[in-house]
Amino acid sequence: MRTRMLALTSAACGAALLGAAALPASASGSGRDADAGPDEVTAAELLAEVRACSRISKGRYRTDSGSAKATVPVCGTRHAVFWKADMDIDCDGRKTRACNRKTDPYFLPETAFQSSRSEPLDSAALPHVVVPGPGKVWDYRKSGLTGGSVVAVVYRDRVRYGVIGDTGPTGIIGEASYAMAKSLGIDPDPSTGGAESGVTYIAFKDSRISPIESRARAQSRGAALAREFVGRS
Repeated sequence: MRTRMLALTSAACGAALLGAAALPASASGSGRDADAGPDEVTAAELLAEVRACSRISKGRYRTDSGSAKATVPVCGTRHAVFWKADMDIDCDGRKTRACNRKTDPYFLPETAFQSSRSEPLDSAALPHVVVPGPGKVWDYRKSGLTGGSVVAVVYRDRVRYGVIGDTGPTGIIGEASYAMAKSLGIDPDPSTGGAESGVTYIAFKDSRISPIESRARAQSRGAALAREFVGRS
């Protein structure tokens, strides 16, 4: 919902790179996600299905408001839409200890989609993804997506499931909630956190769950859709 700025300063970037170098193998892209069950779809399996891009967007997106060039296309398959970008942190919605005007200077007390109780979503608790607002580049609604559509997010060797929970600027892509970032091992701080690259977002068409705030339903439906996506069922 907010106009995003580049989240990391040069100093923070250096710290992020040092931190990545210190990560164990299971968190740095080699090996299986330690949190995954033996039958769960791996990051490698999902990434193999999105190697090639059949572009469905009319143009490309910038990853931040300060980006000089638009470099990210939205790609499509028969059953999903995907893009590869960075991850900025969305802390909008319900005011919590983690998400408020003090922790996030761009904080907004609302989200494009609401909970079953007609309240803003809780970005600190609900793993969700932000899609660009409908515009000339792409309109997510025409791709079988809406609030509550199930999304798989891949970062290094981790796969996490969530929903589409908010919309952002029409020319920027690559944002997810505090809870989604934290679940992926990405620094969720809305001011200095996020990931500069290497995040793949896979949104499954016609997959809306209800209630939108159910993490359990997003997980179970996402795992099933992922298995279908990689040809396991």
